[in-house]
Amino acid sequence: MSVAPDAGSSKVTVPDILSRKPDSLSSSSEPNGAKQKITCITAYDYPTARLVDEAGVDILLVGDSLGMVVLGYDSTLPVTLDEMLHHVRAVRRGTQRALLVADMPYGSFHVSLDESVRNAVRLVKEGGAEAVKVEGGERRIELIARLVEAEIPVMGHVGLTPQSINAFGGFHVRGKTRDAARQVERDARAVEAAGAFAVVLESVPREVAAHVTQQLRIPTIGIGAGPDCDGQVLVFHDLVGLTEGRTPKFVRRYAHLSADISRAVSEYCSDVRSGKFPSDAESYHSATELREKIPATSSSQR
Repeated sequence: MSVAPDAGSSKVTVPDILSRKPDSLSSSSEPNGAKQKITCITAYDYPTARLVDEAGVDILLVGDSLGMVVLGYDSTLPVTLDEMLHHVRAVRRGTQRALLVADMPYGSFHVSLDESVRNAVRLVKEGGAEAVKVEGGERRIELIARLVEAEIPVMGHVGLTPQSINAFGGFHVRGKTRDAARQVERDARAVEAAGAFAVVLESVPREVAAHVTQQLRIPTIGIGAGPDCDGQVLVFHDLVGLTEGRTPKFVRRYAHLSADISRAVSEYCSDVRSGKFPSDAESYHSATELREKIPATSSSQR
């Protein structure tokens, strides 16, 4: 089984993602019931979306994490619906194969059901998203059901929900006690029952995530939830080494682009200041018959 699909592979759809859920009754000895794990990466702009999409990722998530890694906010809470739409449109233009999912930012689904549905419709109709992600479990049953009724596919998000950091008191692992673990399971089951096609499990113990994954009929996408989920998601900037400071325990850096970019810019500045850039080969030239006239004209005008 190939790691990345061929460039000509068919478009990833919600039914495709659902079909990747392993059969819990499978007698296969292969890991994960012989089903290929789901890959998901965040993207916030056209060039990143194009590169990630061409690399063969299954789901592109325009996460409200853009507030922290792109816009410089301290949390995801300040991100507005208009900001999300701006970035979803850019990612849409760079996406051909992957399923495009857009986060519903804080405040866009907290006032009324009617307003929440209208906001989700905007992400699909104006932004080009093919599904939306909603944080929260049992409290979001009615909302998820309404969105599904409006033919908007929904990805749930339980465990650590960044939009709830004020209530949680920070970014802490969820589900560490028996009661907390049961709440994570109840939330995941509620999301499934409401009609979501997948659910993100963030920052929960591996054992809890494995149990929830086994209990659900829809795929689980883990981030800081161990290897037993049906798929994994990482923030692009964490994955390629563009974020500053300490990264969460669950992040694996596959590149160190921050150092590469700093070195490249430093070399550019040095070459410009020393006159090494641009070179003659990197310059345009006048036609041969004009080369002698231009200096004469220029000098006479001084």
